[in-house]
Amino acid sequence: MALHVRGAVLPEGEVRDLWLVGDRVTFEPVAGAETISDSGFVVPGLVDAHCHLGIAYGAKPIESVDQARELAVVDRDAGVLALRDAGSPYPYPELDDEAGIPRLARAGRHVAPPRRYLRDIGIEVAAEDVAATVTAQAKAGTGWVKIVGDWIDRGVGDLAPSWDAGTMTAAVEAAHAAGARAAVHTFSEEGVEIMVRAGVDSVEHGTGLSLDLIDEMARRGTALVPTMINIRTFGTIADQAREKFAGYADHMVALRDRFPSVVRAAHEAGVPIYIGTDAGGGIRHGQQAEEMLIMQEAGIPAADIVASASWKAREWLGFPGLVEGGLADLVVYEVDPRIDLRVVRAPRRIVLRGQVIR
Repeated sequence: MALHVRGAVLPEGEVRDLWLVGDRVTFEPVAGAETISDSGFVVPGLVDAHCHLGIAYGAKPIESVDQARELAVVDRDAGVLALRDAGSPYPYPELDDEAGIPRLARAGRHVAPPRRYLRDIGIEVAAEDVAATVTAQAKAGTGWVKIVGDWIDRGVGDLAPSWDAGTMTAAVEAAHAAGARAAVHTFSEEGVEIMVRAGVDSVEHGTGLSLDLIDEMARRGTALVPTMINIRTFGTIADQAREKFAGYADHMVALRDRFPSVVRAAHEAGVPIYIGTDAGGGIRHGQQAEEMLIMQEAGIPAADIVASASWKAREWLGFPGLVEGGLADLVVYEVDPRIDLRVVRAPRRIVLRGQVIR
């Protein structure tokens, strides 16, 4: 059965008709199609550009595909119809094309330094094994590799790069040689500079970005996924670490406090920004709307946030939007989210892979 949708279709905002035939969109009328929505604002399905279906709340690896499926459904029911899993300790390739599951772009496991990352989450390797491990993890994902660019170094009592600059540059080169894009976890000033200049494709978090480096990202087209809902937890992290690592605690708080201005500067410089929650671990799934609203609090215009969370992110990940022959993923809202962003908390209609979810 073909489906029919009428409304103001974003990004153009023109009131028009869409027909959903199987998993595809057409603007050509289909006789006998069932009308499932005849008003409102029709948005290509939202994207969580940084989450982890393979990590349970509490930073533990999941134990079954069913757990990954359950987490994906939480996101789906919030209108998030495509996900980029930015590192999973548990493989779940059988979900890639499963009906009812958001579109998936997956990295393999995090590539991390020895004894300097979350236990059991990443593959921890010494410098001499980093490039080969990145190559292997490129095969485990679907076009992405996740590199841990920095973490606390207990020997120095603060954030520090995971390896030397040459090793980190070679890691990015290995990802590209394997046909994958490289995403880097980075909080520190030094770590993010090494990786941006190494040619990484996306910076995850990026709290240590400087204005000069933001300009370099804009020049290169390097993406930023700020995960602001996660950065707000830095105070709790600092409190837990302060007794042993006071300098690290102060650093984390300072990074948190300056981060809204960093994100504004990146937006103003033209850095491609995509919306991700870092769900899995310390953030629960289904928080995309809250991440979008935090971005607005940071001073990013609502219209740009909606674009970054929807059609622009879909294009970036290779999931076409509501164009002729595009994918039949959409969310309908009562009012224009570019005017009142709060409406993203309450989708009226959700369609994924041409099937009505709500």
